[in-house]
Amino acid sequence: MIKAGIIGGSGYTGGELIRILLNHPKVEIDFVFSTTRADKEITTAHPDVLGLTDLKFTGKVNLDVDVVFLCLGHGNSTKFLDGNKFSDKTRIIDLSNDFRLNKDSVYETKEFVYGLPELKKESITHAKYIANPGCFATAIELALLPLAKAQLLKAQVHVNAVTGSTGAGVSPSATTHFSWRNGNVSWYKPFTHQHLGEINESIASLQEKPGEIMFLPMRGNFTRGIMATAYTPFEGTLEDAFTLYKDFYAHAKFTQVTQEPINLKQVVNTNQCHIHLHKHNDVLLITSAIDNLLKGASGQAVQNMNLMFGFMESEGLQLKAGVF
Repeated sequence: MIKAGIIGGSGYTGGELIRILLNHPKVEIDFVFSTTRADKEITTAHPDVLGLTDLKFTGKVNLDVDVVFLCLGHGNSTKFLDGNKFSDKTRIIDLSNDFRLNKDSVYETKEFVYGLPELKKESITHAKYIANPGCFATAIELALLPLAKAQLLKAQVHVNAVTGSTGAGVSPSATTHFSWRNGNVSWYKPFTHQHLGEINESIASLQEKPGEIMFLPMRGNFTRGIMATAYTPFEGTLEDAFTLYKDFYAHAKFTQVTQEPINLKQVVNTNQCHIHLHKHNDVLLITSAIDNLLKGASGQAVQNMNLMFGFMESEGLQLKAGVF
C-alpha cells in the first residue's frame, strides 16, 4: 500500500480522485487538504462517497506521503510548492497547467514529465513528477497523434470540441450556473484556448512543422464529457486510416478505435477515450470522446500514478459507463 495526499480536495477533480482512490486496492488516502473546509467531513462536499469513508478535510499537510495530487487552480500549484517542501520520496502529480509546457517543466530541481500515457508511457514509468494534461488537450491529442507520427498533418486541422460545465470547475460563474447553461450552447476563446500550447508541443514532438490547429472550444448544456471532431486532408483510404490508428493504439489500455459511430454517454464515468474515423472525399474526420473529469483529469492522474509505482495500468480504473 502507498499513502496518497490530495491538495485542493473540495473541487470536482479532488472529488473524483477521492472516489477512485477509496476503491483502489493499493492506495490509502492519508489526507485531503482544503483551506475552505478543514475539519469538515469529506461528504459535506462530496455526498457521492457517503457511506464509503469517514475521512475529514484537513488544513495540515503530510510532507512525507508517497504521492501527492495537486488539484489547484492554474497558477496555484507553483505557489503551493513554494511553501510546502515535500520529501524526496514524494512523487507529485499536478493537475493544473503550471508545468505542462516545455518552458515550465522544471521547478527548482524537479523535472515534470507530460503525463499523456499514450505518448509518454516510458518516461512516465521512470518519472517522479508529472504534469497531467488538460482535458481538451487529451481529447484532441489522442485524435491527432497517429497522423502526426505518420507525418500526415500537412494542412490546417479544424477542431471543434464541446465540453460539459464541470470543465470550468466547482466555483460558479456567469457561464456555468444552471439557468444560463441549461438549454444553451456557446463558443469561447476561439483559436486561442490555453490548451493549444500543450497540444502543439505534443504534436510537434512527432511531426516537425505540422499544419496549424484551428481549435474552436464550445460550452455544452451537460455536466460531464468532451466530444471533439477534427478534420484534415487525407490521401489514403478509410481502411488505411483505421490501420494507422489501430497500430498506434495497439498497446494503449484506455484508448479504443472503433468503426461504429460514438457518443458521449459511452465514455462518461470512465477513463476511456473512444475514437471513430470517417472519410468524405479527400477529408478525414476524427471524432474522439472522453470524460473531462476522468481521462481528462483525475482518472488520467491515477493512470499515471499506476505507471509510476509499477501497478497495473488499469488498477482502480475499471469503470463502466452508464449508457441508459
